[in-house]
Amino acid sequence: MPPKTIAKIVLAMFLWAACFPLITAGLRYAPHLTFATLRAILAGAVLVGVALALGRPFPRGRRTWLTLVVVGLGATSLGYLGMFHAAEFVSPGLATVIANAQPLLAAMLGVAWLGERLPKIGWAGLLIGFAGILVIALPQLVDGGGTGSAIGFGYIVLAAIGVTISNVAIKSVAGSVDGLFAMGVQLLIGSVPLGIAAFVMEDPGSVQWTSVFVFSLLGLALFGSALVYWVWFSVLEEVELNKAIVFSFLVPIFGLTIGALFFGERLSGVQFLGIALVILGIGFVTWRGKSKIRAAKPAVLAP
Repeated sequence: MPPKTIAKIVLAMFLWAACFPLITAGLRYAPHLTFATLRAILAGAVLVGVALALGRPFPRGRRTWLTLVVVGLGATSLGYLGMFHAAEFVSPGLATVIANAQPLLAAMLGVAWLGERLPKIGWAGLLIGFAGILVIALPQLVDGGGTGSAIGFGYIVLAAIGVTISNVAIKSVAGSVDGLFAMGVQLLIGSVPLGIAAFVMEDPGSVQWTSVFVFSLLGLALFGSALVYWVWFSVLEEVELNKAIVFSFLVPIFGLTIGALFFGERLSGVQFLGIALVILGIGFVTWRGKSKIRAAKPAVLAP
């Protein structure tokens, strides 16, 4: 995998990890779904605006638009809904473990839907990486962090499934539609169900437009949504999904690093072991495992 592509993937994972403290800060001043809706609308509008300003080609074709709807409902609607609400019911340790089963699900769907092939050493790398996530979350799981309601569990699974399906859908159109338009449109599409749910379940007028909330919203929308989705789309234009998605295991590692550097949190020896396992797993998938793509593409989500 080219170093430039690896750098883009690592940047995307760092930006996603940096979202968590911004979400925590912003939720003090806005209801969950309202906050998520504002984030999606602003990010989508920025990407579409940039695409229009640069004269990028508008997405065309019924199948292309069907795919963008799938991405919007999966990544934005289900992804934001699940993760924003899961925090109310499930501990961070359990949430980390469940959410990071997503690379395994994505790799399996990549094989079934996109025709990708991952050798045994690649599958071993995915399992080693997931084992690293289990080890990283172990202190929270042991310290009563494995508890949570069925509702919270369901929210996280919903988010993981939505993001997994959206990644497969993005890969199916990567290279055949402009990334700025594609990611901007899916964010706007995904914001519609979020907005409806916000008006039904919350009071959008209760948002407190403090400087902290505005900073959190802008950071999440511009860097944690618009920029990161555009970068991720460009990555999937270059490499197979099962090679790129394994880097998702870096998100909790970056999260721990941010917590240690800026919030005084300490990493335990067990967590360092988990980090080593994650890096080893990524190495197995990207450096030694060579996935192969069949010529046939999926018929349903192809543009």
